[in-house]
Amino acid sequence: MKLFISKQNSKLKKILSILFWLVVWQMTSQIVHQELLISSPILVLKTLASLIFEISFWKTVFYSVFRITSGFLLANLFGIILAILSYRFATIRFLLNPLISFVKSTPVASFVILVILWFGSKNLSIVISFLMVFPIIYTNTLQGIVNVNQQLVEMAKVFRIPFLSKFIYIYMHEVLPFYYSSCLIALGLCWKSGVAAELIGIPSGSIGERLYEAKIYLNSAELFAWTFVIILLSISFEKLYLRLLAYIKTGIENSV
Repeated sequence: MKLFISKQNSKLKKILSILFWLVVWQMTSQIVHQELLISSPILVLKTLASLIFEISFWKTVFYSVFRITSGFLLANLFGIILAILSYRFATIRFLLNPLISFVKSTPVASFVILVILWFGSKNLSIVISFLMVFPIIYTNTLQGIVNVNQQLVEMAKVFRIPFLSKFIYIYMHEVLPFYYSSCLIALGLCWKSGVAAELIGIPSGSIGERLYEAKIYLNSAELFAWTFVIILLSISFEKLYLRLLAYIKTGIENSV
């Protein structure tokens, strides 16, 4: 009962906090009294409501969501595989270290320009999301594997535990917290970098293109509306993916 009340209070506080900032936004808009500079939340909601009934809106959302999430998932796939190989083979780790440092240190804008020059802008957000997420997933996953309890590994060898069971109940159980923490950082970063890349490269049919058009035509209401859409997509994907990881983690812990 106390837990239920605590959750209800937490939700109420979040709602009140959001309402507070909406009021501040509305008051600021009225004080400035220039829709060109800062649109009111009411006008932004009206703009968003009109956008969602356009077929082009959903095509644009699908275009960017597909590419940004593809970049994120590919970065996870390659990051995990290369982390395993780096743990197994010191040469691979030695060769990858400079590359990881280079990718982590290079500004997003530099990568965007290079990708446009080499491949064009169509799949720009896939590449940029991949490059921003890959070093985080690789580094944390490798750190998790290195920190696996070797006594448990030796015990598994002694009792001849099957490889699949050893992988799930020892390696996954030990590495998952490291991977989870990397996703907390990477999920938000992939959306920020992906949309920023689209804004610079302006691939046709992307959210970045719509943001650029809103800037060109000085339409702040549409700019705020698309920004709200980006935030909503980012939060939704983050919560869905982290909930999936939490479900996997709980399942492993319950079966240990």
